[in-house]
Amino acid sequence: MIKILFVCHGNICRSPMAEFVMKDMVRKANLENQFVIESRAARHDELGNDTHYGTKAKLRQMGIPFAKRKATLLNKTDYAAYDYLIAMDAENVHDMLRLFGSDPDKKISMLLDFAGEKREVADPWYTGNFDETYDDVVKGCLGLLRFLQKRLV
Repeated sequence: MIKILFVCHGNICRSPMAEFVMKDMVRKANLENQFVIESRAARHDELGNDTHYGTKAKLRQMGIPFAKRKATLLNKTDYAAYDYLIAMDAENVHDMLRLFGSDPDKKISMLLDFAGEKREVADPWYTGNFDETYDDVVKGCLGLLRFLQKRLV
């Protein structure tokens, strides 16, 4: 079982989008039973709130299923509980390192690293552009899935 945790600032836009996109991808690849995929917030701002309406609208437009949820906060036990801790931006990486103290098992990375790009996932909270965020998330999740499929063989 491969356990993935996506992390963004508030857990209402980018990380839940990545969670639901990745769940859809593994379902379509008939790999659902080999993955646990969740998301968390690095900061307290949006705790308890459902996924942002812009994220939900984009997921609906693309035919990707999602569920009602509440933003939850990253905690120290998540480091041991997950195999991959995937940040949307450098600030999320910083927050994780501050919480965990370090990354001895090299579990922390940024999503677009898996697409061969050294940049952050566009943040629709500031841009309002959920299309751009979706494109980044799909690109990163496809790269992550390809990377992980090699480890499942």
